[in-house]
Amino acid sequence: MKKFSIFLLFILFFLKAISQEEGYRVKPAVIFPIIDSLDIQLINPTFLGNNQRNYYGNTAPSRLDVIWKFYLGKGRTTISRRKGDRIWAGAGWTGQPLLFTERGRLMIVQGAFDHHLYKIDLKKLEPVWKYKFDDVIKGTGTIWENLFTETVENAYVILQGSRLGVDKYLDTRHVPSYRGISLVSGEELWRHDSKWTDSYSRDVDASALILNDTAYIGLENGLFTVFDPDYKKAYLKDGMLQPRIYYQEKLYEKADVAKHKFNIVTEASPCLLGDRIYVSSGSGHVYGYNMVSDSIDWDFYIGSDMDGSPVVTSDSCLIVTVEKQYIEGKGGVFKLDPSKKPVESVVWYFPTQNKDYASWEGGVIGSAAVNDRYVPDSAAHLAAFAAIDGYLYVVDHQTVDTSKMAIGPDNKTLHPTPKVVLKRKTGPSISTPIFVNDKLIAAGYGFIYLFRYDDNLNFELLDRRPGQFESTPVAHDDKIYIPCRDGYLYCYGEKDKREN
Repeated sequence: MKKFSIFLLFILFFLKAISQEEGYRVKPAVIFPIIDSLDIQLINPTFLGNNQRNYYGNTAPSRLDVIWKFYLGKGRTTISRRKGDRIWAGAGWTGQPLLFTERGRLMIVQGAFDHHLYKIDLKKLEPVWKYKFDDVIKGTGTIWENLFTETVENAYVILQGSRLGVDKYLDTRHVPSYRGISLVSGEELWRHDSKWTDSYSRDVDASALILNDTAYIGLENGLFTVFDPDYKKAYLKDGMLQPRIYYQEKLYEKADVAKHKFNIVTEASPCLLGDRIYVSSGSGHVYGYNMVSDSIDWDFYIGSDMDGSPVVTSDSCLIVTVEKQYIEGKGGVFKLDPSKKPVESVVWYFPTQNKDYASWEGGVIGSAAVNDRYVPDSAAHLAAFAAIDGYLYVVDHQTVDTSKMAIGPDNKTLHPTPKVVLKRKTGPSISTPIFVNDKLIAAGYGFIYLFRYDDNLNFELLDRRPGQFESTPVAHDDKIYIPCRDGYLYCYGEKDKREN
């Protein structure tokens, strides 16, 4: 009987894993009574859709009419003791909306610069609840489905980070900038006190990766953290109910601290490939955490700051974006094969041009997008990324351009480079573009663009709308959702197709 129970549990987790990877759910009825009673269907429960960071929605529109906009407000954030405070509006990087249905009604979870995490009913276009953090919310959260919960409040938990806190500084004693919030009630379940390390940040921007009942995330203090998101496993420490930590490891080396002037921040969201979890670090490394040995055993060193999340391709590689900072060469994009030793893992490198914009010097700040989940194996497999140099690039990530080589970030190593499909001037951007079937949506500091492409890889601009966008869009049922720095969350689509 015991062996049969273990086998049944394995089958249930297998079905759950399949559903998370493919963007739909396989949930046996009756087995999970509380989960079933809530009738919640997760659509986009984490940054870039799933644990491989490569799913962006089911269908996209052919126009960008403004269907509606929802005011997110504005809020104060403390930059530093020397620089003082700023007022930010709307939502920014990464800021991707999380989508789900509850009893058939479409909902969004959105973090905002007014310090609130919102659960928004899109039929009524009003908050179901809003929870206040101590500071602006930049990053995208993750919704965890707790299959074996005994309480409604703990059935679906949003794991969400924020900046460290208004009127708080690096040396503040406690900085609970990462929290677990009930999706159902909006009540706080736990808070994690982000400790002071060698890093110059104690914010949390990343979106956690969750496997069954274990969460994995890189915090901006530079610590890769493995923990239990269930508040029933939490414990009281320093007056706060904090989640139980299973494992923590520095995502930087001692030499990186001085080289990067304490900028060893991890903002990227981890991704899953095989038995490793990969994460890019601002210390200049792409690390691989081995779940079998419970240790970091893969380290590809680049040397630059890296903010974008690694993305898994259909040929089991990683697309990694590189900022132009702390390196002699140009920033750009790597494709890495982590089945090989780090020194042998480069498939290709694509450099972008240097350009000063805001506080950046060039390279790619956001993540790349791949169309692998939307095309058959026989089609061209594309990667798209928006750069600080003002261009949107699309490359065939499975085809190397045999006529040229590219100089790497160290300004001396030569690498193969991919075949370029599109180079389009769209303005500087830190947003991540998204592929949805034959559509490509890309946002930046001037506009949001909607392209369509055919089997011959001819790209046509269908529409564009002005706005200052830092966040990543998400598509669902012929609509695009994205927050803007003007203070609003926007829904774009085709007005003659909108629901009554």
